[in-house]
Amino acid sequence: MSSETQKFTDPRWAGQVTDEMKDAIVAKAIDGKITCPVLRKFAEDQGVPYKVAGAAADAAGVRVHNCDLGCF
Repeated sequence: MSSETQKFTDPRWAGQVTDEMKDAIVAKAIDGKITCPVLRKFAEDQGVPYKVAGAAADAAGVRVHNCDLGCF
């Protein structure tokens, strides 16, 4: 994906993202990236679907890498 193309985030998931979620994801990220297992654990701890955690990462500008299941 080029830097000019923005990723589509489903509004159903994006509408559930809070500033606290974005801040927590940024705090867990290293060099603007977060691993899939860390983001999945975050979603489970927060009690939100993986898609919401992914939308929060997108909103925070954090990229997900080492994705095992294709959740994000």
